[in-house]
Amino acid sequence: MSSTSANSGIDEKKYLAHHFQNMAQQNASGKLGMWLFLGQELLFFSGLFMAYFAARYFYPETFLDAHTYLDWKLGALNTVVLLTSSLTMALAVRGAQTNNNASLVMNLWLTIILAFVFLVVKYFEYTHKFDLGILPGSFYAGPEIVGQPNVFFGLYFVLTGMHGLHVVIGIGVLIWVALQAQKGVYNSVNHVFVENVGLYWHLVDLIWIFLFPLLYLVK
Repeated sequence: MSSTSANSGIDEKKYLAHHFQNMAQQNASGKLGMWLFLGQELLFFSGLFMAYFAARYFYPETFLDAHTYLDWKLGALNTVVLLTSSLTMALAVRGAQTNNNASLVMNLWLTIILAFVFLVVKYFEYTHKFDLGILPGSFYAGPEIVGQPNVFFGLYFVLTGMHGLHVVIGIGVLIWVALQAQKGVYNSVNHVFVENVGLYWHLVDLIWIFLFPLLYLVK
């Protein structure tokens, strides 16, 4: 088998690890590993979602009252921000696949900027809650809310906090990928890592799409 890509003329040997026979095998292994990782991430967040549904079953009045202290407009803004970042991430992947390095680099940095916008919005949300004494668990000292508001806001901070942590991790990885892309590392032969980072970022966006209605739009 030729070590040169027929479509691009790029030497595959430059990117092929010694323990793989060819790039197709290497890419398939990388994608399989990423899907296994995403599967355990889904299991992790599924446990948190089940905790949410259990608490909502036991304290329905609390959830209906407490969610009014969340700003749905800020939540909707962050939803738009993350959906847009999914678009730029997809365009970055496409740039790598088509040897369009300028598009790859530009869209990676746009994704990073949008991720920081998400965190800034979340910062203002959190600080407003802290000013009101709305804290998780036994630290709750906020407004009088029927039932157990500490349970609702405990879940709010855990769910959004864990999601925010994943955003921070994603930013770190995206910055590294963007710096590598600026060196011309990724192309139509060597792009599976960019694809895998894109899959991770889409999962982060997908989780928020569930968090937004469950926390901000309780009915």
